Amino acid sequence: MKPDLTGNPATQRPTALKSERLCTDMSEVASIIFAAGRGTRMTGYSGNKTLLPLIPERSLYDGSRPLIMEVIYNLPAGPKGIVVNHCAEDVQRITEGPGISYIYQPVTNGTGGALIAARSFLESADAERAIITMGDVPLIRAVTYGRLMALLDCCALALLAFEPGDKAQYGMLETDGDRVSGITEWKYWKDFPIERRNRLRYCNAGVYAARRADLIRYVERLEKMPHEVRKHHNGEWITMKEYFLTDLAGMMNEDGLQVRLTVAPEEEVNGVDNPESLKTVQALYAGLMSLE
Repeated sequence: MKPDLTGNPATQRPTALKSERLCTDMSEVASIIFAAGRGTRMTGYSGNKTLLPLIPERSLYDGSRPLIMEVIYNLPAGPKGIVVNHCAEDVQRITEGPGISYIYQPVTNGTGGALIAARSFLESADAERAIITMGDVPLIRAVTYGRLMALLDCCALALLAFEPGDKAQYGMLETDGDRVSGITEWKYWKDFPIERRNRLRYCNAGVYAARRADLIRYVERLEKMPHEVRKHHNGEWITMKEYFLTDLAGMMNEDGLQVRLTVAPEEEVNGVDNPESLKTVQALYAGLMSLE
């Protein structure tokens, strides 16, 4: 079942928390929003998961205020490029408006692949700084994006992090204070000595900010660094090339550029990848709206 997505402009957002946005004063920023994926774990839903409703009405999947509209609303002013693939026409129909461009990612080959697809958008954007975020993390506040932007006064790459109740299989940040020396995936850090594992405090939320010129330069390098990944597809195992956005932090550190983090509450960075997480995000949003 598809949600009712009529009446969609970002300006029609409910009034709660608007004062937060108004107090975030910054120059224009080029924002890249990843919205290419289907969400294979959304049982009973075949649409683009960024179009799922924050406000359920007739059912969990049928309601108003698509996730991605809240993301667009909370991002700073400036050009916005939405990376699309699955149900691309639906995403464009719901989100189109002034300053919004669409970037088709022909193959869903990782978060790095989505950024590579957006290179021409970055090159043409009239902004000194850039944000990379996801279309299924609607609770990240405008002031949080503002903190990421502020970090760029003293670093080349700013990461959004959170301290999890359970590290589960998240990618973890290796840090010294607020400086990030690397991002390590679970399949590697699970085998670290216990003392080193215990020092891993923060998880990577997958949201980044960088100076646009730096980002363009490193995207060119990222394109030369594919990873071979084994995946189960249509009943068989295949090997495909993927690109990891997390490699940006490693490359910049190797070149002596600083990578820093800012921390948000775990609830704020909740993404939607299955029905249970959608229920959680919908409930959190309802709680925020009730504060108005």
